[in-house]
Amino acid sequence: MILTDKRTTLAAAAALGVLAATPAALAHHGWGSYDSTALTTLDGTVQSVSFGNPHTSIQLEAQGKTWFIVLAPPSRMTTRGLPDGTLRQGQTVSLDGYVHKNEPAELRAERIRVDGKSVELR
Repeated sequence: MILTDKRTTLAAAAALGVLAATPAALAHHGWGSYDSTALTTLDGTVQSVSFGNPHTSIQLEAQGKTWFIVLAPPSRMTTRGLPDGTLRQGQTVSLDGYVHKNEPAELRAERIRVDGKSVELR
């Protein structure tokens, strides 16, 4: 069948867009790669911040190395009181989270303590 109606063509294009985005959306939630049996606490200094999708992240200097910290998506960070610009280079933070099973300097944060407040991220 030839698609001649604009609405049909737009609907087909939208469906293809959803299908194309689905694998990426499903793939990024691989929380099974983090060791959820051992909660780890890090106290350190923020080296850099990336406030973006799918998750905000920071580089944290702690325990003599630089950690890659996976935080919450930007929308959740904002609604829980940590909007863009709140986390800054040089700031001291404390985090609780789970270390990646294959990347020993990567942590998925469950909560962050910054500027006197504790924020749950999950």
